[in-house]
Amino acid sequence: MTEYSVLMPFLPRRPEQLLQYAALVEWTGARRLWQGQAMLVEPFQGFASAAGAGFRVPTGLGVTLMPLRHPYEAAHQVRSLALTTGEPVVAGFGPGGRSFQTSLMGAPYRSPLTAVREYLTIVRGLLGGAQVEVRGEYFSCHARMGPAVAPSIDLGLGVLRPGMARLAGEIADVAITWLTPASYLENTVLPAMREGATIGDRATPRLSAIVPVALERPDRAPADMVIASNAAHMQAPHYIDMLRKAGIDIAGLELPAAARRMIDGSAFVHGDIDRILDGISKYRKAGVDEIILNLTGVCNVYGPKAAMSDLKTILGALV
Repeated sequence: MTEYSVLMPFLPRRPEQLLQYAALVEWTGARRLWQGQAMLVEPFQGFASAAGAGFRVPTGLGVTLMPLRHPYEAAHQVRSLALTTGEPVVAGFGPGGRSFQTSLMGAPYRSPLTAVREYLTIVRGLLGGAQVEVRGEYFSCHARMGPAVAPSIDLGLGVLRPGMARLAGEIADVAITWLTPASYLENTVLPAMREGATIGDRATPRLSAIVPVALERPDRAPADMVIASNAAHMQAPHYIDMLRKAGIDIAGLELPAAARRMIDGSAFVHGDIDRILDGISKYRKAGVDEIILNLTGVCNVYGPKAAMSDLKTILGALV
Protein backbone atom coordinates (compact mmCIF):
# COMPACT_ATOMS: atom_id res chain seq x y z
CA MET A 1 0.00 0.00 0.00
CA THR A 2 1.39 3.39 -0.99
CA GLU A 3 2.13 5.80 1.85
CA TYR A 4 2.02 9.59 1.67
CA SER A 5 4.46 11.84 3.46
CA VAL A 6 5.40 15.52 3.74
CA LEU A 7 8.62 17.34 2.85
CA MET A 8 9.52 20.48 4.78
CA PRO A 9 8.96 23.11 2.04
CA PHE A 10 11.65 25.49 3.29
CA LEU A 11 14.87 25.43 5.30
CA PRO A 12 14.01 26.24 8.93
CA ARG A 13 15.93 29.02 10.63
CA ARG A 14 14.41 28.18 14.01
CA PRO A 15 13.44 24.67 15.13
CA GLU A 16 9.93 25.78 16.10
CA GLN A 17 9.20 26.29 12.40
CA LEU A 18 9.09 22.50 12.04
CA LEU A 19 6.34 22.08 14.62
CA GLN A 20 3.30 22.74 12.44
CA TYR A 21 4.58 20.27 9.86
CA ALA A 22 5.30 17.65 12.51
CA ALA A 23 1.79 18.28 13.84
CA LEU A 24 0.39 17.81 10.33
CA VAL A 25 2.03 14.38 10.17
CA GLU A 26 0.84 13.50 13.67
CA TRP A 27 -2.76 14.56 13.08
CA THR A 28 -3.30 13.29 9.54
CA GLY A 29 -2.67 10.08 7.65
CA ALA A 30 0.77 11.23 6.51
CA ARG A 31 3.48 8.65 7.23
CA ARG A 32 6.55 10.77 8.04
CA LEU A 33 8.13 14.21 7.92
CA TRP A 34 11.05 14.58 5.52
CA GLN A 35 13.78 17.13 5.14
CA GLY A 36 16.71 17.36 2.77
CA GLN A 37 20.20 18.50 3.64
CA ALA A 38 20.09 21.94 5.25
CA MET A 39 22.88 24.40 5.93
CA LEU A 40 20.80 26.35 8.46
CA VAL A 41 19.15 24.17 11.14
CA GLU A 42 20.68 20.72 10.68
CA PRO A 43 17.82 18.20 10.14
CA PHE A 44 19.02 15.86 12.91
CA GLN A 45 18.85 18.71 15.42
CA GLY A 46 15.62 20.16 14.06
CA PHE A 47 13.76 16.85 14.27
CA ALA A 48 15.12 16.21 17.76
CA SER A 49 13.95 19.65 18.85
CA ALA A 50 10.45 18.97 17.51
CA ALA A 51 10.38 15.74 19.49
CA GLY A 52 11.40 17.67 22.60
CA ALA A 53 8.45 20.01 22.00
CA GLY A 54 6.11 17.01 22.03
CA PHE A 55 5.81 16.23 18.32
CA ARG A 56 7.34 12.78 18.00
CA VAL A 57 6.82 11.59 14.44
CA PRO A 58 8.63 9.26 12.03
CA THR A 59 11.23 11.17 10.05
CA GLY A 60 13.06 10.93 6.75
CA LEU A 61 16.37 12.44 5.68
CA GLY A 62 16.38 12.85 1.94
CA VAL A 63 19.29 13.09 1.58
CA THR A 64 22.19 14.01 3.85
CA LEU A 65 25.47 14.61 2.05
CA MET A 66 28.35 12.24 2.67
CA PRO A 67 31.24 14.74 2.50
CA LEU A 68 29.89 16.50 5.59
CA ARG A 69 30.52 13.64 8.03
CA HIS A 70 32.39 10.39 8.49
CA PRO A 71 30.11 7.33 8.36
CA TYR A 72 30.69 6.67 12.08
CA GLU A 73 29.35 10.15 12.85
CA ALA A 74 26.47 9.53 10.43
CA ALA A 75 25.53 6.29 12.20
CA HIS A 76 25.77 8.03 15.58
CA GLN A 77 23.54 10.92 14.44
CA VAL A 78 20.94 8.59 12.91
CA ARG A 79 20.70 6.39 15.97
CA SER A 80 20.58 9.45 18.24
CA LEU A 81 17.64 10.77 16.22
CA ALA A 82 15.77 7.47 16.52
CA LEU A 83 16.43 7.34 20.27
CA THR A 84 15.40 10.99 20.75
CA THR A 85 12.15 10.80 18.79
CA GLY A 86 11.26 7.24 19.72
CA GLU A 87 10.09 6.83 16.12
CA PRO A 88 11.42 5.11 12.97
CA VAL A 89 13.93 6.95 10.81
CA VAL A 90 14.68 6.68 7.10
CA ALA A 91 18.27 7.86 6.76
CA GLY A 92 19.05 8.76 3.18
CA PHE A 93 22.59 9.47 2.01
CA GLY A 94 24.09 10.82 -1.19
CA PRO A 95 27.50 11.94 -2.45
CA GLY A 96 26.34 15.44 -3.49
CA GLY A 97 27.42 17.16 -6.68
CA ARG A 98 30.99 17.14 -7.94
CA SER A 99 31.50 20.83 -7.11
CA PHE A 100 30.29 20.23 -3.54
CA GLN A 101 32.64 17.26 -3.18
CA THR A 102 35.55 19.32 -4.47
CA SER A 103 34.82 22.25 -2.17
CA LEU A 104 34.97 20.05 0.94
CA MET A 105 37.49 17.37 -0.04
CA GLY A 106 39.71 19.04 -2.61
CA ALA A 107 38.64 16.66 -5.37
CA PRO A 108 35.46 14.80 -6.35
CA TYR A 109 34.96 11.10 -5.80
CA ARG A 110 36.55 9.27 -8.71
CA SER A 111 33.75 6.72 -8.39
CA PRO A 112 30.67 7.95 -6.51
CA LEU A 113 29.25 4.41 -6.58
CA THR A 114 32.32 3.05 -4.78
CA ALA A 115 32.19 5.87 -2.23
CA VAL A 116 28.50 5.24 -1.56
CA ARG A 117 29.02 1.48 -1.23
CA GLU A 118 31.78 1.98 1.34
CA TYR A 119 29.79 4.58 3.26
CA LEU A 120 26.59 2.57 3.53
CA THR A 121 28.48 -0.62 4.38
CA ILE A 122 30.11 1.09 7.33
CA VAL A 123 26.91 2.77 8.56
CA ARG A 124 24.91 -0.46 8.31
CA GLY A 125 27.56 -2.46 10.14
CA LEU A 126 27.79 0.06 12.96
CA LEU A 127 24.01 0.29 13.40
CA GLY A 128 23.86 -3.50 13.42
CA GLY A 129 26.30 -3.68 16.32
CA ALA A 130 29.06 -5.30 14.31
CA GLN A 131 32.77 -4.76 14.63
CA VAL A 132 33.36 -2.92 11.38
CA GLU A 133 36.62 -3.54 9.55
CA VAL A 134 36.59 -1.54 6.33
CA ARG A 135 39.62 -0.02 4.65
CA GLY A 136 38.20 1.62 1.56
CA GLU A 137 39.33 3.94 -1.17
CA TYR A 138 37.30 6.79 0.35
CA PHE A 139 36.13 5.68 3.79
CA SER A 140 37.70 3.48 6.42
CA CYS A 141 36.44 2.38 9.81
CA HIS A 142 37.75 -0.05 12.43
CA ALA A 143 35.26 0.35 15.25
CA ARG A 144 32.05 -0.75 16.91
CA MET A 145 29.20 1.31 18.36
CA GLY A 146 27.99 0.52 21.85
CA PRO A 147 24.68 -1.39 22.03
CA ALA A 148 21.35 0.44 22.27
CA VAL A 149 17.74 -0.54 21.65
CA ALA A 150 16.36 2.02 19.18
CA PRO A 151 13.37 2.27 16.84
CA SER A 152 13.86 0.92 13.33
CA ILE A 153 16.32 2.68 11.04
CA ASP A 154 16.17 2.17 7.28
CA LEU A 155 19.12 3.22 5.16
CA GLY A 156 18.40 4.98 1.90
CA LEU A 157 20.29 6.21 -1.13
CA GLY A 158 19.53 9.26 -3.23
CA VAL A 159 18.85 7.84 -6.69
CA LEU A 160 18.67 9.62 -10.02
CA ARG A 161 20.12 7.35 -12.70
CA PRO A 162 20.38 3.60 -13.31
CA GLY A 163 23.83 3.06 -11.77
CA MET A 164 22.83 4.36 -8.35
CA ALA A 165 19.44 2.64 -8.66
CA ARG A 166 21.18 -0.71 -9.15
CA LEU A 167 23.40 -0.03 -6.14
CA ALA A 168 20.34 0.88 -4.06
CA GLY A 169 18.74 -2.38 -5.11
CA GLU A 170 21.82 -4.22 -3.94
CA ILE A 171 22.58 -2.58 -0.58
CA ALA A 172 19.91 -0.05 0.55
CA ASP A 173 16.54 -0.34 2.27
CA VAL A 174 15.05 2.59 0.36
CA ALA A 175 15.77 4.43 -2.89
CA ILE A 176 14.92 8.14 -2.64
CA THR A 177 14.30 10.17 -5.80
CA TRP A 178 13.82 13.86 -6.59
CA LEU A 179 12.14 15.41 -9.64
CA THR A 180 11.78 12.03 -11.37
CA PRO A 181 8.61 11.57 -13.49
CA ALA A 182 6.52 8.50 -12.74
CA SER A 183 7.19 7.00 -16.16
CA TYR A 184 10.95 7.27 -15.61
CA LEU A 185 10.65 5.52 -12.27
CA GLU A 186 8.59 2.73 -13.78
CA ASN A 187 10.68 2.21 -16.92
CA THR A 188 14.22 3.03 -15.73
CA VAL A 189 14.70 3.27 -11.97
CA LEU A 190 12.66 0.30 -10.77
CA PRO A 191 14.07 -2.16 -13.35
CA ALA A 192 17.60 -1.11 -12.32
CA MET A 193 16.71 -1.55 -8.65
CA ARG A 194 15.43 -5.05 -9.40
CA GLU A 195 18.69 -5.86 -11.19
CA GLY A 196 20.64 -4.76 -8.13
CA ALA A 197 18.40 -6.77 -5.82
CA THR A 198 19.04 -9.86 -7.92
CA ILE A 199 22.80 -9.28 -7.65
CA GLY A 200 22.47 -8.90 -3.88
CA ASP A 201 20.13 -11.91 -3.64
CA ARG A 202 17.55 -9.89 -1.73
CA ALA A 203 14.11 -8.36 -2.09
CA THR A 204 13.80 -5.12 -4.04
CA PRO A 205 14.00 -2.15 -1.64
CA ARG A 206 11.22 0.36 -1.24
CA LEU A 207 11.01 3.36 -3.54
CA SER A 208 10.27 6.79 -2.06
CA ALA A 209 9.68 9.61 -4.55
CA ILE A 210 9.82 13.29 -3.56
CA VAL A 211 7.25 14.80 -5.93
CA PRO A 212 6.96 18.57 -6.57
CA VAL A 213 3.30 19.53 -6.59
CA ALA A 214 1.12 22.66 -6.55
CA LEU A 215 -2.59 23.31 -6.73
CA GLU A 216 -3.83 25.49 -9.55
CA ARG A 217 -5.21 28.84 -8.36
CA PRO A 218 -6.21 31.97 -10.32
CA ASP A 219 -3.39 34.14 -8.95
CA ARG A 220 -0.59 31.64 -9.54
CA ALA A 221 1.94 31.31 -12.35
CA PRO A 222 2.87 27.61 -12.59
CA ALA A 223 6.26 28.17 -14.24
CA ASP A 224 7.30 30.49 -11.39
CA MET A 225 6.70 27.71 -8.87
CA VAL A 226 8.71 25.20 -10.91
CA ILE A 227 11.65 27.58 -11.11
CA ALA A 228 11.40 28.60 -7.45
CA SER A 229 11.73 25.00 -6.30
CA ASN A 230 14.07 23.53 -8.91
CA ALA A 231 16.12 26.20 -10.70
CA ALA A 232 19.44 24.72 -9.58
CA HIS A 233 18.41 21.21 -10.57
CA MET A 234 17.18 22.38 -13.97
CA GLN A 235 20.68 23.64 -14.75
CA ALA A 236 22.62 20.68 -13.37
CA PRO A 237 23.98 18.29 -16.03
CA HIS A 238 22.89 15.10 -14.24
CA TYR A 239 19.32 16.34 -13.85
CA ILE A 240 19.19 17.55 -17.44
CA ASP A 241 20.38 14.10 -18.50
CA MET A 242 17.80 12.33 -16.32
CA LEU A 243 14.96 14.49 -17.64
CA ARG A 244 16.09 13.88 -21.21
CA LYS A 245 16.01 10.13 -20.60
CA ALA A 246 12.49 10.64 -19.22
CA GLY A 247 11.42 12.36 -22.46
CA ILE A 248 11.67 15.93 -21.14
CA ASP A 249 14.42 17.72 -23.04
CA ILE A 250 15.20 21.04 -21.38
CA ALA A 251 18.82 21.37 -22.55
CA GLY A 252 19.55 24.89 -23.81
CA LEU A 253 16.14 26.28 -22.85
CA GLU A 254 15.62 29.41 -20.79
CA LEU A 255 14.18 28.61 -17.38
CA PRO A 256 10.56 29.67 -18.10
CA ALA A 257 10.40 27.48 -21.22
CA ALA A 258 12.08 24.61 -19.39
CA ALA A 259 9.58 24.95 -16.54
CA ARG A 260 6.62 24.73 -18.91
CA ARG A 261 8.11 21.64 -20.51
CA MET A 262 8.54 20.04 -17.11
CA ILE A 263 4.89 20.65 -16.28
CA ASP A 264 3.80 19.21 -19.64
CA GLY A 265 6.03 16.18 -19.01
CA SER A 266 4.66 15.61 -15.48
CA ALA A 267 7.97 16.20 -13.71
CA PHE A 268 6.03 18.83 -11.74
CA VAL A 269 2.45 17.90 -10.80
CA HIS A 270 0.13 20.88 -11.20
CA GLY A 271 -3.59 21.45 -11.62
CA ASP A 272 -6.89 21.33 -9.75
CA ILE A 273 -7.35 18.68 -7.09
CA ASP A 274 -8.59 16.09 -9.58
CA ARG A 275 -5.52 16.57 -11.79
CA ILE A 276 -3.28 16.45 -8.74
CA LEU A 277 -4.80 13.14 -7.65
CA ASP A 278 -4.47 11.78 -11.18
CA GLY A 279 -0.82 12.84 -11.34
CA ILE A 280 -0.06 11.27 -7.97
CA SER A 281 -1.89 8.07 -8.96
CA LYS A 282 0.65 7.63 -11.77
CA TYR A 283 3.41 7.34 -9.18
CA ARG A 284 1.39 4.82 -7.23
CA LYS A 285 0.71 2.75 -10.36
CA ALA A 286 4.40 2.98 -11.32
CA GLY A 287 5.29 1.11 -8.15
CA VAL A 288 6.29 3.90 -5.77
CA ASP A 289 5.91 2.84 -2.14
CA GLU A 290 6.02 6.31 -0.57
CA ILE A 291 5.03 9.57 -2.26
CA ILE A 292 6.51 12.61 -0.51
CA LEU A 293 4.61 15.82 -1.23
CA ASN A 294 6.98 18.68 -2.03
CA LEU A 295 5.34 22.13 -1.87
CA THR A 296 8.61 24.08 -2.00
CA GLY A 297 7.60 25.96 -5.15
CA VAL A 298 4.36 27.19 -3.57
CA CYS A 299 6.16 28.15 -0.36
CA ASN A 300 8.97 30.03 -2.10
CA VAL A 301 6.62 32.09 -4.28
CA TYR A 302 3.43 32.44 -2.26
CA GLY A 303 4.54 31.77 1.31
CA PRO A 304 4.31 29.03 3.94
CA LYS A 305 0.60 29.59 4.63
CA ALA A 306 -0.23 28.87 1.00
CA ALA A 307 1.96 25.76 1.07
CA MET A 308 0.31 24.50 4.25
CA SER A 309 -3.14 25.12 2.75
CA ASP A 310 -2.25 23.07 -0.33
CA LEU A 311 -0.79 20.29 1.81
CA LYS A 312 -3.94 20.03 3.91
CA THR A 313 -6.14 19.95 0.80
CA ILE A 314 -4.05 17.32 -0.98
CA LEU A 315 -3.57 15.12 2.09
CA GLY A 316 -7.28 15.37 2.87
CA ALA A 317 -8.09 14.07 -0.60
CA LEU A 318 -5.44 11.33 -0.47
CA VAL A 319 -5.81 9.98 3.04
